[in-house]
Amino acid sequence: MSFDLETAANPTGLRRVAIDPVSRVEGHGKVTILLDDQQRVQQVRLHIVEFRGFEKFIEGRPYWEVPVMVQRLCGICPVSHQLAASKALDLVVGARPVTRTAEKIRRLMHYGQVMQSHALHFFYLASPDLLFGFDSDVNLRNIVGVSKAHPDIARHGILLRKFGQELIRVTSGKRIHGTGSVPGGMNRHVSRTDRDLLYKDVGQMIAWAAEAVDVVKQLHAQNRALYDGFASFPSRMLSLVRADGAMDLYDGVLRARDADGQIILDGVSDQRYMDLIEEEARPWTYMKFPHLRSIGRETGWYRVGPLARVQNCDFIPSPLAEAQRKEFVDWGKGALVHATLAYHWARMIEVLHAVEVIKDLLDDPDILQGELMASGERQERGVGIIEAPRGTLIHDYRVGGDDLVTLCNLIVSTTHNNQAMNEAVRSVAREYLDGKQLTEGLLNRIEVAIRAFDPCLSCATHALGKMPLDVVLLDVAGEQLDHITRSHDGELERRALSPRGDGI
Repeated sequence: MSFDLETAANPTGLRRVAIDPVSRVEGHGKVTILLDDQQRVQQVRLHIVEFRGFEKFIEGRPYWEVPVMVQRLCGICPVSHQLAASKALDLVVGARPVTRTAEKIRRLMHYGQVMQSHALHFFYLASPDLLFGFDSDVNLRNIVGVSKAHPDIARHGILLRKFGQELIRVTSGKRIHGTGSVPGGMNRHVSRTDRDLLYKDVGQMIAWAAEAVDVVKQLHAQNRALYDGFASFPSRMLSLVRADGAMDLYDGVLRARDADGQIILDGVSDQRYMDLIEEEARPWTYMKFPHLRSIGRETGWYRVGPLARVQNCDFIPSPLAEAQRKEFVDWGKGALVHATLAYHWARMIEVLHAVEVIKDLLDDPDILQGELMASGERQERGVGIIEAPRGTLIHDYRVGGDDLVTLCNLIVSTTHNNQAMNEAVRSVAREYLDGKQLTEGLLNRIEVAIRAFDPCLSCATHALGKMPLDVVLLDVAGEQLDHITRSHDGELERRALSPRGDGI
């Protein structure tokens, strides 16, 4: 992490602290903090400063290319995008539902993805802060430091992730950016040899996953004031649940709870997500701000991901994870747990659940044989929603009669959490930075709060409306020929040139 302190360019004379880039997250972002002359925090913002534009360049492509193309949004959660796109395009090709064999292999792929992504985040990215402390030596706060001080924890985390990656390979063809899931189903079975090798190790994976939950519980018990209070603020929770209220990371209906835990939306079809959710763009970041339409933009924001899913469901349909969920719920003493650091506890419960589901699927003969593809009456539009590791992921496509995509809308997990992440960094800044001498350890607390959400910033950068641009045209000698800016509302301005050709 690096940061700079300078006078902000504004009439109030506030000073600006920039944490740029935010480290140990996927993608590029920065945090800016404005301080007055008493070191008091006046403004805190999380900025997503990269733009990728997948929603536009998917348009005009043949629909069958899309599940492979959208994986390139991310190297950490490509399976989530592949499956969400496949589910949406299943509707376009009339294959809803897909065959039992195809769904089970997709589930195996997806739960392997959840397992490996959660293991990567917790053991590689988050555990150094939690095991060593937020103010510990910055050179120690990494996976190498963890492997030296806590070798068993590091080794188990690495091998849990490796097991999840192998599941992806045998179901999708490659560990990253595979091709197994296609509109209408799957293009491969699991081989018996691969199934047997994975099944041999799955019992050990369950044991290590259970130990990981215990590690997080012990951290909470050792410092309850920190883990309950750090970046804690009330919010709504949104996720998919199965029709009977169970946790389901692959499919289901939308449910939302208010900050007191009361269900405010339930049983909503994935095809109706636009009736529930509206997005807003703001000029200082490329990441949009979703909110619940029925509540409004000011207070209708919510959280997604493990913290929401573990509390939004009525039960987890695997015995070991369900027992751990009950302990988590008991920790809240009848109220929702809103502490941001509790994301890690919920995340490890989901790892345990994922491995339990994987064991059952590996023992199912349908993954070895059976029909892989389904088809039916074509439709123009399809929506696919899946619970990605970081939270609810929405893919929405329209396809013309020529098989080309005419419209693409993506709302990724990190985008849902945008306002919540901004709330978290504001909460931490006001508690730990107000009126104090700035140190690396204090600023690291800002990053700790962001990392708890496990954000995928590169996935989340899509523009709504007109993207702000600053375009300078140079000739071959480097002389400036033209300079045009476009504001976030689409207004163009041509900058004047000096006699030398420089913009003024």
